[in-house]
Amino acid sequence: MKRIIIAGCSLFFITATALTACKPDPSLGPDHSGDIGFEVPKGWPAPVYNFQGNTLTKEGFELGKKIFFDQRLSRDNSTACGSCHQPFAAFAHLDHDLSHGINNQLGNRNSPPIFNMNWHTSFFWDGGVNHLEVQPIGPIQNPVEMGEQLEHVVAKLAADAEYKTMFKAAFGDETINSQRMLKALAQFMGSMVSSNSKFDKYRRGEAGGAMNESELNGLAVYQDKCAGCHKEPLFSDFEFRNNGLEPNALNDSGRARITHLPGDMRKFKTPSLRNLKYTPPYMHDGRFTTLEQVLDHYASGVKQSPTLDPMLQNGIQLTTQQRTDLLAFLNTLNDEEFVKDKRFQELK
Repeated sequence: MKRIIIAGCSLFFITATALTACKPDPSLGPDHSGDIGFEVPKGWPAPVYNFQGNTLTKEGFELGKKIFFDQRLSRDNSTACGSCHQPFAAFAHLDHDLSHGINNQLGNRNSPPIFNMNWHTSFFWDGGVNHLEVQPIGPIQNPVEMGEQLEHVVAKLAADAEYKTMFKAAFGDETINSQRMLKALAQFMGSMVSSNSKFDKYRRGEAGGAMNESELNGLAVYQDKCAGCHKEPLFSDFEFRNNGLEPNALNDSGRARITHLPGDMRKFKTPSLRNLKYTPPYMHDGRFTTLEQVLDHYASGVKQSPTLDPMLQNGIQLTTQQRTDLLAFLNTLNDEEFVKDKRFQELK
């Protein structure tokens, strides 16, 4: 098992002082704020990104968090990464079908959640980026998202004395450049591991993991009907698939936009089934607001096309009881500890 844990005495002192002054709301969940680190959960595969060449530190993590929630990353200083990736929504954009950017502009796709990023082989719905450290460049420079240029962002950060202090603490001197900024963001995002759902505890035989009959039956339905694309333990194979959605007005070509291959037309990256409670609406364009609508699509809404995934040729047929049980199982994949983890919350 790989384990990197950094626990700073100074951070412990600050946390202890804050707790003395004001007791935290117990609804916020366990306080892990003294532990900044990355651990591969038991039974999980090795991550694709393991902080090689970007050593994870408390200082780098805290710098990355500050940058993540800083609206100065956008051209008009109105939109941060955290604007479309909200902690309470498992770092998705709750109730927004399409991403919202500067000047209230709409993007073409739903904002995907951010967790377990170190295991992803590519990023965005079309897989247009294949490295965590360069992923933020896309939304920063996208004209309808943040609409800014990296050199302008660097200049804004360099004009801030607090950032100079934080960059020095994280990287050894006050130099502020795009490479360091992106490495700090990768430290913050790469630390977001969601692995403490009820189902995770069931698999590990831990307290809080007792599954009822409906949930266990739903697990069997998942294994029979869904696991071909949504593989444990990450509940995605990170492949690109056409799941039979009727094209909408945006006429998004999906993966083909990157590869220019006809065989990739309308294929999109398989999303994880984790934390679905927190991340509606669903699909790459946010067209479904409930999981029941998602199941209706797979039962009777799959559109035939040359690139339709072979496993969906006949849709996914479930009895009423199977639907009920599958939904019960999916609910066991929600990780409330992750959503309420103080380490990832914006500091006001």
